[in-house]
Amino acid sequence: MTTELQSLTLALRQFAAERNWAPFHSPKNLATALSVESAELLEHFQWLTDAQSQTLSEEKRVKVGYEMADVLLYLLQLADKLDIDLADAANCKMALNAEKYPVVS
Repeated sequence: MTTELQSLTLALRQFAAERNWAPFHSPKNLATALSVESAELLEHFQWLTDAQSQTLSEEKRVKVGYEMADVLLYLLQLADKLDIDLADAANCKMALNAEKYPVVS
């Protein structure tokens, strides 16, 4: 069964291959691009109050969504290059976090 993440990864591979971008998609370059896109996402929230950040206009939400997509796409490409299953890594990390930060009642 192919997951949405796997489908996106395959589409990204094809997109990059059609444009001969492989020489530029080293793990270092992809991590750098991911960092840049994360900063572009953060820029949309710069100087907003907490309340303002929770009530974005529809136009701003669309722009934020595009930046979030850029972050996701670069992350998927990096995971693909390093042969890391992101869903598995995320599940493992959540289990580690649950051990590190147990529920306090």
